[in-house]
Amino acid sequence: MDSVQSPDWPVAPQGALSANSATARYGGPTPTPPPVVGRASLPPPQPAAQPYHPPVAAPAATGTPPRPAPPIPVKILIAGGFGVGKTTTVASISEIDPLTTEAEMTIAGIGVDDPGQRFDKTTTTVAMDFGCVTIDRSLKLYLFGTPGQARFGFMWDDLARGALGALVVVDSARMDDCYPAIDFFERAGLPFVVGVNAFDGRLAHDLGAIRWALAIGDHVPLVQFDARDRLSVRDALLVVLDRALARATRDKRA
Repeated sequence: MDSVQSPDWPVAPQGALSANSATARYGGPTPTPPPVVGRASLPPPQPAAQPYHPPVAAPAATGTPPRPAPPIPVKILIAGGFGVGKTTTVASISEIDPLTTEAEMTIAGIGVDDPGQRFDKTTTTVAMDFGCVTIDRSLKLYLFGTPGQARFGFMWDDLARGALGALVVVDSARMDDCYPAIDFFERAGLPFVVGVNAFDGRLAHDLGAIRWALAIGDHVPLVQFDARDRLSVRDALLVVLDRALARATRDKRA
């Protein structure tokens, strides 16, 4: 086998780098020559100034947009005497199929459950009515209709728990049936609005006479509405909501 002869590397002068050293081969730092004594040395040349370029904003991170906050639930009671239109009120405004607990009226209720002159009423609420309506993206009303008979009065305390306001539905032809409901909310300290249901589109008495007969102060809103008309029910509920929010704001400041 022929032998391989290594190249003849030049001999480096004394104090200099060897031509085959790692520093010479791979571009290591070159020793700085000593300063010249006796004369001023020129400063090293500076690199040319580069033109200014404004920084470019990084592209926005793409991802799933944040979910909107769910609407705040607000519990509202629809209360009043027997046969004044509570179930109709909830059904007219609810955006879901309302939950009702209607039972057929029997001869056992004659003389006990008096519907007045509305002989076409054949059912009655025996527990509660439930519906809901979204006001906007931040607010949703949950409506609980109370039973109107006195024998179901024990349920009112449970239904009123957590409620922020109430709409007391009144039949102007039978105002005495709504006295227990007004007394209940006055004792409970719950904000309420009296809504006079316009049966057949008219009232038996004007609102001033009704306020006097119910002995309610001027601080209690008294409105006329039609339980069969969705927009009319909406306007009455907005009054309840406004009163409830005013009460909550006042309590928070206190």
